[in-house]
Amino acid sequence: MTESALPFAVESRLRGLPKGLREHIERSREVGKDLAALHGTDPDRVDLGIAAHDLARSLDRETLLEQALSSGLTPDPIERHEPVLLHGPLAAAWLKADGLSDNLVLDAVRWHSTGKVGMGPVAKVVFLADKLDPEKVRRYPALEAVSDLAQEDLDRAIIKYLDHEIGYLVGKGRTVHPASIDLRNELLMV
Repeated sequence: MTESALPFAVESRLRGLPKGLREHIERSREVGKDLAALHGTDPDRVDLGIAAHDLARSLDRETLLEQALSSGLTPDPIERHEPVLLHGPLAAAWLKADGLSDNLVLDAVRWHSTGKVGMGPVAKVVFLADKLDPEKVRRYPALEAVSDLAQEDLDRAIIKYLDHEIGYLVGKGRTVHPASIDLRNELLMV
C-alpha cells in the first residue's frame, strides 16, 4: 500500500503533522512492511495501522486529555497522569469516527504504545514497527536486540522490548501502564 492508497482522512491528518513525526511514520511503515512480509501478516492492515498510529502524537497533554474525553474515551488513572498514552486511543477514535470499522487496525492503533493482552499479528507488527524505527534503534542501542528478535519471533521481541521499557520506567520512578505488564505476563505464559 502506498501513501496515496490510504483513506483520505488518514492522508489529510498525516499532511498536518510536524515533519519529524511524518518522517518517523514513514520509517516505521518500512519496518512494518518488512515485518509483515516476514511473519505473513496482512500488509495493508499493518500499513494503515502504522500510518495512523501517531496521528494524535503532536497534541499537548491538555489537548490530548480534552479530545480523548470529548471523543468518548475514559482515561484510566495512568493515562490521566501521562496523557501522551492517549494518543493511540484518540487516533483510533478519530479513525472510527471517520468510518473505519476494521477492528484489527483500530486495536493496533489504540494499543501501539502500551500493548495489551490478546494482541493479534497486525497489532504486534504495528507495536514493534513503531519501536523499531531505525532512528530510534540508532539512538537507543538496546533496541538492536529487539530488532534482531523481531526477525524471528514477534512475541519474544515484544517481551524483550517490554523488559527494557518497564525497567527504564521503574528506574526513573515513573508509572507503568498495567496493559504493558499484562501483555508481558501473557506472552511469558504462552
